Amino acid sequence: MMKKKGQHFLVDRRILERIGDYADLTEQDHVLEVGPGTGNLTEVLSARAGYVTAIEVDPRLALDLEGRLPNVSVVRGDALRVPLPEYNKIVSNLPYQISSKVTFRLLERPFKLAVLMYQLEFAQRMVALPGTKDYGRLTLNVALRAEAEILERVPRGAFRPPPKVMSAIVRLKPREVRLPVDENIFDNLTRGLFTQRRKKVKKSLAMMKVSSEAISRMDPVLLEKRPQELSLENVAGLVEAITGTTSTTPS
Repeated sequence: MMKKKGQHFLVDRRILERIGDYADLTEQDHVLEVGPGTGNLTEVLSARAGYVTAIEVDPRLALDLEGRLPNVSVVRGDALRVPLPEYNKIVSNLPYQISSKVTFRLLERPFKLAVLMYQLEFAQRMVALPGTKDYGRLTLNVALRAEAEILERVPRGAFRPPPKVMSAIVRLKPREVRLPVDENIFDNLTRGLFTQRRKKVKKSLAMMKVSSEAISRMDPVLLEKRPQELSLENVAGLVEAITGTTSTTPS
């Protein structure tokens, strides 16, 4: 009945406990959980962390969870819209249909560590290497903000109801120092480049109406590459050329 909300509840106790291990929780931690569902993971987090705030969009599930655990507060609402509380770690079996949007919302705020469940295909795109088929806009936009690592693959049978695809547990650690680029321009640039990933960068930039002056400031070697061949530093260099700042990134 929750399938319409994209929820598949993790029921494998061994995996639930390992997620708690990956998050390295102590009584000093305030954990944010997005989409607690029936509370299986919430119980693990409650036993290990000092405090847990769980955001649940389904009012029946939220009501069932309210008051069940002494150090857990439940926020009823959409995790993409409700005000977020203070927290230092994020641990969640994310609703898959909002994986991208909620991840980037979470990356807008400071936190120490996140351990998150994704569809395996989505997770592979997050950590892909340049030149591979999974490498793309998602890879670069995550990499600009955080270091991502797949910790383990999770089979379909670990959930109820089972999803149609395998899943993966991913650890995100925000970058202590981000590259000094305009992140809005970075996001728009990667969107435009990977919409035309078969074209060389120079042609795509012209189609995006990037000025010839900005293009003249770019490394000519990069202009002859295709988007999936660009490293994070390469794209940052293109952004710096567009904004007119001095690029120090390698080609």
